[in-house]
Amino acid sequence: MTPNDAGVRFQTPEQPEPQQFTDAGQAVDHLVQMYETATGFLCEAFNQVMRGKRPLQRIRAFYPEIRITTASYAQVDSRLSFGHVAAPGTHTATITRPDLFRGYLEQQIGLLLENHGVPITIGQSDTPIPIHFAVANDPSITVPQEGAAEFTLRDVFDVPDLGTTNDDIVNGTHQPAPDGSEPLALFTAQRVDYSLARLSHYTATDPEHFQNHVLFTNYQFYVSEFEAYAREMLGDPDSGYTEFVGTGNVAITAADQPLPISAKQPQMPTFHLKRADGSGITLVNIGIGPSNAKTATDHIAVLRPHAWLMVGHCAGLRNTQRLGDFVLAHAYLREDRVLDADLPSWVPIPALAEIQIALEEAVETETQMEGYDLKQVMRTGTVASFDNRNWELRDQSGPVQRLSQSRAIALDMESATIAANGFRFRVPYGTLLCVSDKPLHGELKLPGMASDFYKTQVARHLMIGIRAMESLRQMPLERIHSRKLRSFSETAFL
Repeated sequence: MTPNDAGVRFQTPEQPEPQQFTDAGQAVDHLVQMYETATGFLCEAFNQVMRGKRPLQRIRAFYPEIRITTASYAQVDSRLSFGHVAAPGTHTATITRPDLFRGYLEQQIGLLLENHGVPITIGQSDTPIPIHFAVANDPSITVPQEGAAEFTLRDVFDVPDLGTTNDDIVNGTHQPAPDGSEPLALFTAQRVDYSLARLSHYTATDPEHFQNHVLFTNYQFYVSEFEAYAREMLGDPDSGYTEFVGTGNVAITAADQPLPISAKQPQMPTFHLKRADGSGITLVNIGIGPSNAKTATDHIAVLRPHAWLMVGHCAGLRNTQRLGDFVLAHAYLREDRVLDADLPSWVPIPALAEIQIALEEAVETETQMEGYDLKQVMRTGTVASFDNRNWELRDQSGPVQRLSQSRAIALDMESATIAANGFRFRVPYGTLLCVSDKPLHGELKLPGMASDFYKTQVARHLMIGIRAMESLRQMPLERIHSRKLRSFSETAFL
């Protein structure tokens, strides 16, 4: 509610009184029912208004809410980084799209019930559902731009409020609600809805298709390689992969099925190799630059993936490196600056052992090298990310000195942003890059520079990322979701 609502009469749908649940499945069923009642009411009212039937009152419906109150300081299993509240009190979360997040919600609610032994309460929140988000899942409804309809939209319906759609919870700047309650989840319902809409826009695929393991790249070649691998998997009935989805939500289920290319490519072409339980792999070509990397991860984070990895190209900074060598990042020099307002540069971004091991083992499998021999094609060290693609053209004394002092072995524009946002959003992250040029040593990224070794390594690179993800898929969630990503005052939900 806002101060401007004082004295205003609203037409709202009938919703049941708050109910307590001790069964996660039943709780989510109730969330689905409440959400569908609210959005169905808004969609029907919107259609009537668009047909010229102006209501006598404003139209409003609310997101459903999960609420849990605990009174005990008894410590739960501390090996688990999620599934329990940090301290006694009341914790709440507004919920959107419970149909989309059913598996996630059942898991998180189930852990709360198991760890605290008290029921959760499902009821109506006091956060209105913006009409844009309510109708987003009905392709037959289009919200007109301001001035295009015969009425002022915000005079009748609630619209997105960016004043309350923020990252205060993940950034650690959240203040308790007026009733003293603390957040139960990292994102509010409006923040989730905002990102779901942005994902559809930037990737030209629906959020439903995103898988729990996400690969980011900055090179179109990997898209072709990913499609080839997807077709191979679809041709293998034992692979566990069921569908390959491209831009425009075009899907194939057979290896020889054509996949039409959209005439109008989105800003971040995205492809999904799906498994029935969502444990497949999504590949996002984010293009070049830290801004793109932040945009993609800001929005994918609301889907709560189990891991994301950067598999892109980089500049090798050591003369001993060859084009095509791999770089496994174990630290980041954050010169990209794009996240400084959300995550200060003094915050360390630790390497995650589970991700590092999975990537190194995948390199060993693909190159058939191990131990000391692996150093012939891979180095582990600091990756620096800049915000200037043409940094080589500036005075070299400053940048080169900092790169040397940091012991950096590679430079790109996206990896530090993706890792830092993984840290910020509590999403396990990692980076494996492929050296495409050595600007400090006279090997610039120019036509004709690629050697046969480089071409072979590039073909292997995506497969390494895929194999690492397939390895991580077998890992229990309590292991991959490291406690290193959680603060000492943390939400219960992943």
